[in-house]
Amino acid sequence: MTIPIRLTLNGKPHDIDLDDPRITLLDLLRERLGLTGAKKGCDRGQCGACTVLVEGRRINSCLQLAVSLDGAEVLTIEGLSEGDALHPVQAAFIAHDGFQCGFCTPGQIMSAVGLIREGQAGTDPERIREGMSGNICRCGAYAGILEAVKDASGRMEHREDAA
Repeated sequence: MTIPIRLTLNGKPHDIDLDDPRITLLDLLRERLGLTGAKKGCDRGQCGACTVLVEGRRINSCLQLAVSLDGAEVLTIEGLSEGDALHPVQAAFIAHDGFQCGFCTPGQIMSAVGLIREGQAGTDPERIREGMSGNICRCGAYAGILEAVKDASGRMEHREDAA
């Protein structure tokens, strides 16, 4: 028995038959749909490496059952850029060395995009640190991440869609 769901994934509709109602969004993305940007770090919702946006809100995809998202809009790191044009947050992470090994970077970027869209980033370092506290970087690239979020937040304030 399969359970049919429909997701709008990175702007495109996907009809998916789930063989197991216990599959998480993270496993669906990585194992069934080949979207490996979101990482399986802790698999307990503690590290943020699996962060994606669902209906514009940041979630830990390792904790979300895919079956519960029927009809939802999901944005992953793979859908963030527009062709060869990087999203402002991606460009800021590069400009400010907001990564080292890169394992947490997709989750950090998606969390930063969500934080900025929520209007919770601004340029106050403490506010950004608090807003990004659900994303862990084992390499300790926090200074670059902070500067990248501040920079992107300033740039995106002037964009009409803040996408």
